[in-house]
Amino acid sequence: MEYVLKTNSLKKYYGSYKALNGVTMNVPKGAIYGFVGKNGAGKTTLIRLICGLQEPSEGEYFIYGIGNRQKEIVKSRRRMGAVVETPSVYLEMTAVDNLKQQYRVLGLPSFDGIADILKLVGLENTGRKKVKNFSLGMRQRLGIAIALAGDPDFLLLDEPVNGLDPQGIVEIRELILKLNQEHAITVLISSHILDELSKLATHFGFIDNGRIIKEISAADLESICRKRIHLTVSDTKVLSRVLDECGLEYRILSEYEADIFGKISVTELTLKLSAQDCEVRSMKECDESLENYYINLVGGGRNV
Repeated sequence: MEYVLKTNSLKKYYGSYKALNGVTMNVPKGAIYGFVGKNGAGKTTLIRLICGLQEPSEGEYFIYGIGNRQKEIVKSRRRMGAVVETPSVYLEMTAVDNLKQQYRVLGLPSFDGIADILKLVGLENTGRKKVKNFSLGMRQRLGIAIALAGDPDFLLLDEPVNGLDPQGIVEIRELILKLNQEHAITVLISSHILDELSKLATHFGFIDNGRIIKEISAADLESICRKRIHLTVSDTKVLSRVLDECGLEYRILSEYEADIFGKISVTELTLKLSAQDCEVRSMKECDESLENYYINLVGGGRNV
């Protein structure tokens, strides 16, 4: 698998405070990578390091295979766009003038493409309206437009839907999906709105106390979080035979435990198992959300 970003034991200290304490993460090319963690877990610090706004205290990272200690890392960063914390926009300027300013900063030879970028983010009809009169959602989309000015293929978004109303959240979601699916842009999103992130991400990285505690694909996470019946029985070999006869989907977890997916007749299953001397010791329905999965990972606490 090809990775856009890899970090290896990345650390960042502020005096005695360890903002990052050995972060190792992998962002696959083409992914929408949901970066999940409590406030203060290290999400923004990591994004700032990757963008070159700060230097790591220890460890290393690679952008498109180029390490942060190599001179060529500057070229790799040119393939990136980012909105860190809040969009950096000029409030007294129009959307067009903000983009022109970014083009100048990047040293781009002409203003070709500005109209296309504004259309892409849904700001093509803002005319002479100044950014100070934009809604929060419009400012967020302008921030993403500015991040797209250099035609990046890797986009880092720090809390892109924070503070937005439901309509604004939907607009940002649809924009991110379009950028990823139609323009082949890999996206890393830090967010605390887990329900929204679950609608977007293809991969997840969970950070706690400055460390990545779990990386998992959305497909694997969905499998884990599916509605299921968790059974403890005296013999899962007998259980698997009975479930095969019933045509039910299941997963054997151990000699005594299994998960069954789909609807079952508890009475019928219990009788069939009993007929083969298999005792049902416990049965529990499970339906785990992304939020519950995260809380179980970090051991409680909802301040994400």
